[in-house]
Amino acid sequence: MEARDSKPRNQITMPETYLTKTQPDNFIEFLESFLRRTIDILVAFFGLLLLSPLFLYIAIRLKNDSPGPIFYRGPRAGRHGKPFGILKFRTMYETEHSYNGSRITAAGDERITPFGQFLRHAKLNELPQLWNVLVGDMSLVGPRPEDPTIAAQWDPAVRNLILSIRPGITSPASVLYRDEEKILSNNADPYQQYFQSVLPSKLRLDQLYVRNRNLLTDIDVIFWTAIALLPRLRNRSIKETTLFWGPFATFASRFLSWFVIDSLVAFTAALLSEAIFHTTLPLNLGAPTAILVALLFGLLFSLINALLGLNRVTWSRAAAGDALTLAISSALATTLLVLIKIYLLETQILPVGTIITTGILSFMGFVSVRYRERLITGAASRWIRARDNTKTIAERVVIIGAGDNGEMALWMLNRPNIARAFTVVGMIDDDPRKQGTTVNGIPVIGTTEMLRDVVQQRDVGLIVYTIHNIHPIRRMRLIQAAHRTGIRTVVLPDLISQLAEPHLPTLLDNHPLDTPLTPTETTAALHHLAHLAQQGDLNGVQSLADQLVNLLPPEDEDFSV
Repeated sequence: MEARDSKPRNQITMPETYLTKTQPDNFIEFLESFLRRTIDILVAFFGLLLLSPLFLYIAIRLKNDSPGPIFYRGPRAGRHGKPFGILKFRTMYETEHSYNGSRITAAGDERITPFGQFLRHAKLNELPQLWNVLVGDMSLVGPRPEDPTIAAQWDPAVRNLILSIRPGITSPASVLYRDEEKILSNNADPYQQYFQSVLPSKLRLDQLYVRNRNLLTDIDVIFWTAIALLPRLRNRSIKETTLFWGPFATFASRFLSWFVIDSLVAFTAALLSEAIFHTTLPLNLGAPTAILVALLFGLLFSLINALLGLNRVTWSRAAAGDALTLAISSALATTLLVLIKIYLLETQILPVGTIITTGILSFMGFVSVRYRERLITGAASRWIRARDNTKTIAERVVIIGAGDNGEMALWMLNRPNIARAFTVVGMIDDDPRKQGTTVNGIPVIGTTEMLRDVVQQRDVGLIVYTIHNIHPIRRMRLIQAAHRTGIRTVVLPDLISQLAEPHLPTLLDNHPLDTPLTPTETTAALHHLAHLAQQGDLNGVQSLADQLVNLLPPEDEDFSV
């Protein structure tokens, strides 16, 4: 929004809810805040210095365009609600109508001077805000500062969040709404459209920025701002997601960071390889050669990873099969390095065996750094299970059921954010073929009849029930047996069967009358019956119950529990 700024006498006192100040939570946040402020000062200082000829030209044009000052200040809500005067080149006629008119400015506003229209279109009227950045009122990137009368109408939680940081010259919202004046001019009531459509969207974008901002995203926003201001690219559509995670952040996280890590791993592998071969060959690889090998291997490995799509893998949640692709990438990088050695280097420098050994050791290192959380968690879980009689901080868990749902429960409990609090000590299942086996590294330690003994012997603090492909009455008894142990019990929904179950009306219409429903079909039918009951569809409940009465499987045991 480009509102005409009021004179200083109209500044508004900020509500007390604005004044909640926050401090950096840790050293990293403090360092990032320090670097951001340092960059702001340097860019603002040199920007003002280099742009001074342009400022002089604009000042002369403004004086010739219409009478009035070159600059004007308008009240804005700053960091923690502290009011400040935003500095801009004057773009409106110096009249009372300009000051007392609407605070919402649309394209074609009669208050705007001809040269002021050009300045607004090119966004050159915002350049004096480099001074606001230099003195600490603003930052290069941040939510655009709003008029206090409008900011006072925001939800308090939104206001506190957005005003927790310095406002900026540019932001994701200002990039997406760079043609805001044109958008507002298409409506008969720009003021209403701004508050009903534009402002809520901008506030949402500002909140997203504040929650997710870092130096890399700021660089991306500056990049997209420059793109949006270029005449040939001004009308180009920019995706919202790329504003918060654009080319610079993507390059740094997917390429640069892994290139540095992989180069360090390859450097360590090269030194270890030299130590291994030094015992049999008069080899002195030396730090320069080791660094060269590491950089070449890191570069080749990173490029091949990009070609194979490994740079898109979120390694904290990577599949085990991605390690095979890592092996292929390492083998290709090693092969290319061997070819470089054979055709470009002297025979005495860097034997082929050293390169191959470096490649093997590097691959082991690449896997270790990418799967480090999973490796550490797995080792810790095995260590805890091996120490049955020792108390541990992590909650001990036993899973009832070693089938598909049991594996799903195991997968969830092994997630990095959960595995720190829980360790699975075993699974119990009534299938005799599973006794004594392991499922994904977890032993099957007994049957459901042994549940109470297992809980006592293994010091279990949590039971996860996962068996659903049995008779509903049997299932209910097992769940009640788990509750009777006095241990917290969690019942995992039968997700797999629910995904695989057929459409119930079709199933009942086509099912033979003399054949009972399977356990999975019974579970599906009972789920549907419960759903109808929750909706209050008594006729549907009665109709379904009449259909099911002859299709439920027999239960040899009585109903006592």
